[in-house]
Formats: sequence, structure tokens, C-alpha cells
Amino acid sequence: MAVEVTDLLLVLNAGSSNLKFAAYEAAPELRLAFEGQIEGDFESASALDRIRDALGARALRGVGHRVVHGGLHYDRPMRVDDAVLHDLDALVPLAPLHQPRSLAGIRAIAAWRPELPQVACFDTAFHRTQPAVAQAFALPRELADAGLRRYGFHGLSYESVVAALPRVAPELARGRVVIAHLGNGASLCAVRDGRSVATTMGFSALDGLVMGTRCGLLDPGVLLYLMRERGMGAPALEHLLYERSGLLGVSGLSSDMRVLLASDDPRAREAVDLFVYRIGRELGSMAAALGGADALVFTGGIGEHAAGIRERVCAAAAWLGASTFVVASDENRMIASHTARVLAPS
Repeated sequence: MAVEVTDLLLVLNAGSSNLKFAAYEAAPELRLAFEGQIEGDFESASALDRIRDALGARALRGVGHRVVHGGLHYDRPMRVDDAVLHDLDALVPLAPLHQPRSLAGIRAIAAWRPELPQVACFDTAFHRTQPAVAQAFALPRELADAGLRRYGFHGLSYESVVAALPRVAPELARGRVVIAHLGNGASLCAVRDGRSVATTMGFSALDGLVMGTRCGLLDPGVLLYLMRERGMGAPALEHLLYERSGLLGVSGLSSDMRVLLASDDPRAREAVDLFVYRIGRELGSMAAALGGADALVFTGGIGEHAAGIRERVCAAAAWLGASTFVVASDENRMIASHTARVLAPS
């Protein structure tokens, strides 16, 4: 019996240090055809060569991309054209580790197959359901009107976990849930009835929890001090906060949680302790936004695989009385689902 071969949807998921890719058969339902990961991004021609090799003779229907920042205007997946790409370029300063990599992927596909439709799926979009008060900074209104507000990130991961909850814990799926996306980038999200209520990241992906190389929550007075007393300009501050801080900065050893957990160096222990402490503090904030929490869900590389970290977080959060779960997020499938919907004939 002949097997029907359908066109594929290609997914490109650019992170801060790698590029994940996957392809799905789009009909009658999404079915994974292949997936892979490349250290680096589309600045290397080998990335596109590897994807071409994996595709072989299979036809492509479209390409979906994870784009970290959608700004004020993009609150849902969008088909990419020149105007959209121009708008997303303007958001590079808000996500300098991620946005350029995503846009490089879009441009590489356009150069290779200019006729192929591409869809941008935004990490910020999931959080647009938050009440206005949760998105506001206490800054002059003209700055808020210009886009200075809390956006939140890791939205595709959170959306994927929310989609899985009815299967994992149907009795809690519509309740008050705090999701902990813990990895090289880390954040928490308070979810009620499947919708984002609050999150620890804000205007940029620097805010909130301690991360691999990012600082997390920081008194803005520290920045004023560094500018006035240390003579640091914007490029130096950006490098410090995005690439020299977090677990790496505190430990002086590594940004990799696995390395720190295996180390006997007291600085490694201090970095891990701070990572866990900040999660515990911010869990209280998320629970307050929800008026309590029915469940705590772990996802992300550390959240899914570092049992010792989960145990310490749960011990610190025992006062919540929440059920705990581990749910693997599937950003690629979520991107493929959004892409199929955007490209579906109207």
C-alpha cells in the first residue's frame, strides 16, 4: 500500500546559543518528520546545508520561526513580509541575544526560497492577556506610550505547557498554576484558566530570576552607579548584564547548572543557592498575583532534568500547598501549530 506523502512545515527555533529545527507533516494532523540541533545560527552556511540534507526531496509548505520579541504591535503569529521584518529589527535592542538570530534565520530562508511563506511566532504574545496593571511600570505616561512596559518572555514554552495540562492534570488545568521555565534563560509565569496573569520577566529578558549569564532582578540604582562611578557605557553594561552575570558571574566558573552541581567549589554552591532562593522569592509573587496556587509545574532544561533543584524549590515552597508536576515543553510543535493555522486557506 502506498504511503501518502504530505508537504512539510519547517520550524526554526533560535535560542541564545543554538538553533533547534524540526519538520512536521501538516495533514491530517501534525506529525514529526525529523528534528535536530545546531550550535550557532544561520551565520554559518552549514546550518542551512544540514536542514537541506534532512529535507531531501520533501516539499516545504512554509516555515515557522520562534521570535522572542513582538513589541507592542504583534500579539499573535504573523506572516512575515518586509514591513514585519523592519518592525522586528527595531526590537533587537530589547532582546540582543535572541532577536538577531531569529531574524538571521528568516533572511536565510528568504534568500534560499523567496517564494516560501514564513510565519513569526512571538514569545511575548502569550502574556498580552495580562491585566494592564501587571504590564505597567511606574514611569511617565509618554514612556509607557512609547513601549516601555512589561512584556514577558518564554511564551511559546508556557503555551505548550498549558496545552499539555488537560492531559497531565485535567482537574488543575483551568486552575491557578505557576509554571517554572528553568534553563539557561529562566522565568516564572502565573496562569489562571490557561491565560497568563503575571510573569517575572519584563521589558527585556534580563528581569526576574537568576539565569545562566543574565543577572535577573537588579536595582536600577546599580546601573546608575556603574555609569557614574565606573564609567560604563551602554555596550559595556549590556555585555555585563547579558553575558557576564547570572550563574557564571556569581560562580566565576560556569553558566551550566550541571557543572555547578558537580563542583565542590564554594562559589558554585553560592550560585546555586542564589538561583534557588530567587525562585522561592518570585514564587511568592506569582502566588500573590493568583491569590494562591493549585499547582507548580517545572519545565525547561533545568526544570525537567535537575531533580535536586526541583526538590529544593519545592521544599522552600511547601507553604503553598500546591501539587507539583514536570511537563516537557514542546515549543517546536507549538510553532508548527501556529504556522499551520496562519497558512491555512481562509
